[in-house]
Order: sequence, then C-alpha cells, then structure tokens
Amino acid sequence: MMIWCPDWPVTAAEIVDGVPAAGPVVVLHANRVLACSEAARADGVRRGLRRREAQSRCPQLVVVEHDPGRDARAFEPVVAAVEEVAVGVEVIRPGACALAVRGPARYFGGEEQAAERIVEQVAQACAVESQVGVADGVFAAGLAARAGRIIAPGGTRAFLAGVPVEALDRPELTDLLRRLGVKTLGDFAALPPSDVLTRFGFDGALAHRLAAGYDHRPLAVRQPPPDLDVTETYDEPLERVDVAAFAGRVLAERLHEQLASYGLACTRLGIEAVTADGQELHRVWRHDGTLTSAAIAERVRWQLDGWLTGARRGVQARPTAGLVRLRLIPDGVLVHLGLQPGLWGDTGAERERAHRALSRVQGLLGPEAVVTAVLGGGRSADDQVRLVPWGDERVPARPAAGHADPYPGAGPAPVLAVTDDAAVLPIGGRGQSGGTPSADRAAGGGLRLVHSVTPDSPGSGSTGRPPETPPAPTPTRGPASTREQPVEQAVGQAVGQPVEQAVGQAVGQPVEQAVGQPVGQAVGQPVEQAVGQAVEQAVRQPVGQPEVTGGGRPRRTGRPARKAPALPPWPGRIPKPAPALVLPQPTGAVVLDRHGDPVGVSARLELTGDPASLLVDEAAPAEITGWAGPWPVEERWWAPGETRRRARFQVALADGRAVLLSLAAGHWAVEAIYD
Repeated sequence: MMIWCPDWPVTAAEIVDGVPAAGPVVVLHANRVLACSEAARADGVRRGLRRREAQSRCPQLVVVEHDPGRDARAFEPVVAAVEEVAVGVEVIRPGACALAVRGPARYFGGEEQAAERIVEQVAQACAVESQVGVADGVFAAGLAARAGRIIAPGGTRAFLAGVPVEALDRPELTDLLRRLGVKTLGDFAALPPSDVLTRFGFDGALAHRLAAGYDHRPLAVRQPPPDLDVTETYDEPLERVDVAAFAGRVLAERLHEQLASYGLACTRLGIEAVTADGQELHRVWRHDGTLTSAAIAERVRWQLDGWLTGARRGVQARPTAGLVRLRLIPDGVLVHLGLQPGLWGDTGAERERAHRALSRVQGLLGPEAVVTAVLGGGRSADDQVRLVPWGDERVPARPAAGHADPYPGAGPAPVLAVTDDAAVLPIGGRGQSGGTPSADRAAGGGLRLVHSVTPDSPGSGSTGRPPETPPAPTPTRGPASTREQPVEQAVGQAVGQPVEQAVGQAVGQPVEQAVGQPVGQAVGQPVEQAVGQAVEQAVRQPVGQPEVTGGGRPRRTGRPARKAPALPPWPGRIPKPAPALVLPQPTGAVVLDRHGDPVGVSARLELTGDPASLLVDEAAPAEITGWAGPWPVEERWWAPGETRRRARFQVALADGRAVLLSLAAGHWAVEAIYD
C-alpha cells in the first residue's frame, strides 16, 4: 500500500512558509519546475518547464525555491498519523510512504476499508489531502496511488503493461528504449532478463524487474522509537527544595528503570518543569559517561534547587509559583554495553568531584557561568579560541589542519650576513683594506656564512625532543643564536677546493669577473643576494631535486611530497609559537625607529624603518631587540563593512618579554603576550 500526497513540495511550502497553495504556485529546482499547484496546472504550467516559460504562461505565478529539509519536516506529522492506524511504515520520499497492506486489511475488514481509514486519519490529523494505491509492489502501488486504484492480487503485471516507460524515471534508459521501439512497461517486461542485463547493465535489470511488477528489495519499515520520557503531575505545587528533590528522585529512578528495561543509557538529560501559573522551565545537563540513577537524581535536585531558590548573581530568577509538573527527557541515548570505560576503570574520583562541583555552579548560575576554551581555526590570536559551556562537546566551530611551521617543509638555509667588524665586501673590487679580496679576508672582515641554529640542526646540542616551553619568536634583527664561518671556508669545504678556483672553473673565467657583475645583472638583484643563492645551492642540495651520479643518470633524493591535509589550512595565520595571553581588547601602541620616527609598512610590505622601541600607554619606552614579520592578512575583503586588513609582527623586548603587534590603518596595537 502506498500513501501519496499530491504536489507535496507545494503543500510543504504552505505548511511551513504559509504560501497559499490554492493559488498558482510552483517549486523550482535548478531553475526548472519541480512541482506546481492545481491552479498553476490550469494555466498550462507543467513539470520541467523553465522559470521564464512558466511565468510567461502564468504571470501571477508564486515562485518558491525547493527545500528538501522543509519537505521532510512537514511530512513527519503525516507519517505519525499513518502510524496511529497501521505500523511498519517506510518513507519512500517526502510526500510518499508505503506499508504492508495485509495487517490493516485484516483489521479493518478489507483493503478498501483500510485505505479509506488511512486517508481519513491523515485528513483529520494533518489537514492534508492524500491518495492510496494498492498493488503487489511498491513501484506499482505508487502508480496505482496516482490513479487512486486498488489492484487485485496477481493483476499488477497487466496494470503495468500499458504504462509508458517514462514512469521508470530514468531519462537515459527511457530515451534508449524509445529509440529501440520499446514504448510501454509491458514491452520492456517481455524482454528476456539475461538480454536486458547484457544490453542495459545492472540498472537496466533493476528497471526490468520494476516493469514486471517486482521489487528489488523488501520494505524497510520504520520502527517507532519507544517513548522514554517520564512525567509526573502534582496536585499541590512544590515550593520547598526538599520536597521537590524527593519528587525528582522518584522520577529519576523511574527514568533509569525504563532505560534499563530497553538496555539503554543516556548521556544528556533534559529537565522540564511547569509552574502553577503556566511558566515553563527547561534545562539540559550533559555527562561524560552514562548517567546512573544517582547521577540523574543528583542533577534533578541541583536544577530544582537552582530554580526554586533563584540563586543567580544579581538577578532574582525564582519562579512566580510552585512546580506542578516535572518531566525528564533522556537525550544522547545509546546502548548501555556500548560505552567503553577508561583503561583503569571509570572516571577518577578527583575528576568526578570537580565535574560535580562545576555542574553544581552551572545549576545555580546558568550554563554560561562555567566555560572552557576550545582552539580552532583562524588567522589571528583573537579568533582561534571559542568558549563553550562546561560539559558541552569541545568541538571547534572552525576546524583547522595542523600548523607546524610558518612555511611547511622549509629548513634552515645558509644566509650571507655582514659582520660587525667590516663593511660589505664588493666582490671583484676593492675592500676596506684597499687591496685584493684576499687582503680583506686577512683583515678579518667581509661576508660570512651564517647558519640559523635550530633545535634539530646538527651541532646545536639538542636531544631531538621538543622544548618543554614554547620559545620566543625568532627575531630577524638584533641578537640571535648563530654560528658563523667565512664564506670561502664554507664553500671550500663543500666543493673541496678554494672558492676562487671552484667558481672560476665552473664559469671558465676569474672569480671576480664571474661572480661580480654578470651574476648581479643576470638575476636582477644585488651581488650579495646572488652569491647567497649560489652558495646555498652549493652547500645544501634541495630536498626532492634529482641528483646526477657519476654515470650521468639522475637519481631522486629525499622523501615524496606529503598529501594535502583534509582540514582547512587557514593560510595567513601567525606562525608558532602561539601567544599565552590574548588581550580582550587590543591595547594601542607606538613603534619607533632608532631616530624616534614612527615605523610604518608600505604597500609593498616594506618597513619605513627598523623597529627600535615600543611605547604602550604611558609606560616608558621598551627597547626592541628582535622582531619577525610582517605577516599581512586581509580578511573578508568581499564584504566592505566587515573587511579587516592588517600586518602582524612578533617582537622581542629587552626586558625578556615578547608581544604580538598588529598594524592596521596606520595604528599599532598589542594583541597578545608571549610567555
């Protein structure tokens, strides 16, 4: 038996959104008509028409967008009304449900009487028009419901014989069948099943069974969930806490026994109360494990105590009258044996005691009185943390992938720096001593190869384990932990010969001429930067680049590239370490260079000067010993009223502190503080 509600998307729009279904109404999906009302059909509107064509046929047409959730929500009362008459209902789709007709037919005295009773029940309970069809299969019953027919047992195949193949709702298959001369379901059912499987595949074989009046699976009937709620009504209003607690304990034991009879347990408990003057109170309690009888009674007592005493900070929340009805609603129901306890048993006594104390505070002051922090996705320190009430699921509102480094996969690279005891050595020219480059090297000045010391780098003295406390941000200016060696010595160790000879042999000309002007002109950058890139390639082979062996065949080195994380990476967020204290409101600040001028950032993300001091409020200026940045970010640029564009800096101060600064619209601010 199939119960079919005609034009259900239109009816659901009337029930949920109040659209008048008596007028011309259409429901669109992908800009085509999915369903239309009877008045719209009278004006020539049909399924499959485009929106513009449908409006041209009926100018006064009311257009509603398709919402599957709305259709399903509106159809649930219809299914509940059918279940009051017959059990074992399967929802085929919103607007159609099926059930086995044998039971209702025996109970009501026949299939026709059962169909009339169900149609009457749906009309009385939901004020919805419905039609019923009976056949040997669900597919045939659906077609019979559209015609309002009851097919006698054994007559389904004859009923389907004259139905067009378009009823299969498979456009590609029906188009092919039409071109092959198969126009009705009877013609399709007459074909041999083996030939249909060979020619049309598995989906064609299933359609062939439907055309023959069979189903490819039995009904998956819906079992109505048991009613687990417990309710008690009291003649005398409960105004005292001890009396209400005793009544709540009796109700809690009833709920626990009812759950145990089904082999269930709950992890959340809803408590509802109604006062004598009609005021309704509701609260939901959550527990890490299953709620026992004592735990349920305890939470009921806490909640009733909080309601009746009105213990709120500065607010009198006491009900206006005593409680006349209590209701306990189990939520988060699961099979009792399916809960896995901890390795050493259930939750420890200390944790349970703390949980009870915090839950008690929530019962008195409300759920938002005790909150915990959950770290999630975001690009700034102030939008990565979400506060959730104690006991709620600690799920980030915006998930994010792991964030190990500012630039994943990048390691410490050699850097050419200028030592304090010499100016920049112009390779190929005269140095500070006025002689050759060798003379300048003998004088102890010039370019040196600087390696950044990381905890995992060789020779850094690290044990390979991460530090116990997060380090301060690595500065790009000022004092830093480095180890230096002359660039010539580093290159000489890498290639096994003096730098002049190695570079000269590589380019076939003297080193000054090879490295001086040609390199800088070729790459369009200063000579020091060009030499730095050449030295980096000579000293360290990049990971994943092919290495040419003695035989001339390339050999792949390094590990294969990792797969992209499934979670959002949030590009542009500040690099590690994370700040320890995020200020509720950023504090205004001023950053000055060594000449006392304010420091800014240009459109090309270039600083107007090196940060030298930081002024916050009226405090004395703090010397800046190191800084890292800028890290620019522009969020929600598509929304003019919500866009936020700024540059972030990690700054280390001379007194040992480290702060996170931001520069937006020319104004500096302290956003967070590091340990």
